Amino acid sequence: MHRVTASMALVVVAVGTVFTAIGTSQTAPSAPNAYKIEERRLGYFRDQVLPSVISKDGCHMAYVATKDHKFLVVVDGKREPKYDLIGKGSLVFSPDGKHPAGDVPGGRLAYSAKTGNKWLVVVDGQPGPKYDSIEKGSPKFSPDGGRVAYVAQKGAKYVVVVDGKPGPEYQHIAAGSPVFSPDGKRVAYEAKKGARYLMVVDGKPGPEYHHIGMGSPVFSPDSKRVGYSARKGEKYVMVVDGRAGPEYDGIRPGGPIFSPDSKRVAYAGEKNTRWVVLVGDQAGPGYETTDDPVFSPDSKRVAYAAKKHEKWLVVVDGHAGPKYDAIGKGSPVFSSDGKRVAYSARKANKWLVVVDGQAGPQYDHIGKGHPIFSPNGKRVAYVANKNNKWVVVVEGLPGPQFQRIGKPVFSPDGKHMAYAGRRGTTWHVVVDGKPGPEYDLILQGS
Repeated sequence: MHRVTASMALVVVAVGTVFTAIGTSQTAPSAPNAYKIEERRLGYFRDQVLPSVISKDGCHMAYVATKDHKFLVVVDGKREPKYDLIGKGSLVFSPDGKHPAGDVPGGRLAYSAKTGNKWLVVVDGQPGPKYDSIEKGSPKFSPDGGRVAYVAQKGAKYVVVVDGKPGPEYQHIAAGSPVFSPDGKRVAYEAKKGARYLMVVDGKPGPEYHHIGMGSPVFSPDSKRVGYSARKGEKYVMVVDGRAGPEYDGIRPGGPIFSPDSKRVAYAGEKNTRWVVLVGDQAGPGYETTDDPVFSPDSKRVAYAAKKHEKWLVVVDGHAGPKYDAIGKGSPVFSSDGKRVAYSARKANKWLVVVDGQAGPQYDHIGKGHPIFSPNGKRVAYVANKNNKWVVVVEGLPGPQFQRIGKPVFSPDGKHMAYAGRRGTTWHVVVDGKPGPEYDLILQGS
């Protein structure tokens, strides 16, 4: 029997400078006991312990144990009832629920269990109705932790159970189902009825199709809208709020892309071997292929990468930019105010960053996930490599060279930039281009 403890407040500072909320810098405390570590015993690991899970907030732990040839779940040291089997990988804590014993965020727990020849789902220690099986990936909590859903088999049919209430029976329920809306109030999933497929939204079945596209359904950020792609005969349509759009020979998988304000919808469709990006009802020019469109944070602008005559370009608000041999993954990106746009591109064997249509200096490589804008949208930065040396480029100006560079971050007001850099065996924290003292290690995330 082994005691289990959890650190409730542990802060480690390995660097001498941190950004404050207003974007200036301050020196971290240097006293040896400046930070307090607290431990609380959650319980004991008993013999025959199987894999454990920890709540998102780190305050709760659960694991499966065996006793008297039965299986049971232990939550924070407290045993729950014994079952013949606990579903493999089914233990899941809510992302932001309320623990029934103490109203602590992240404390709700659910799992599947077998008793006799039947399966059920246990939520907060309370067993639900019995079924012939509980599908893999179940149960799951809504984003707010207030609701629980799972897919269950009942004879030769399948149902989605939400908060203990089963929905209509179908021949098949798609893997990964169901999908909660961001606010947790709505539920959608793909189901099979006879030889056709349909989308069930809030318990109501939609129109039947020959196939439902991968990555569907997709809810809008405000949870009020839902969309998915579907095949109708030999053609494909995008269905948004129950209404099918124009027919295409193909539609990029993943469902529609909603703007941040949820008012606009975009997706890419193929017709006669040419791909177009649709924003609302407006189709753009045709290309050999396109990437998924990206909305600006203010929802007013749209950009995407496209291929034309074996070259790649970025289209911003319908206007095509210069041609390159490749466009970097994750590009293009908008500034927070939506006024600026940037992306990485390859020209022959060199890489560069294009900001507002202006190409920057060429490098051997551009770091993954770059460029990035400052929070106020006024500055842009990226990590680049030239002759096996890495630099951070801010507003087109390269900083000091390092063998390795960590992820750069802007201060909240956008006036300062900091990152970790390694030379030889020593690390430095670089603030506004000036390396600080030497360290043996800079912790990840610092």
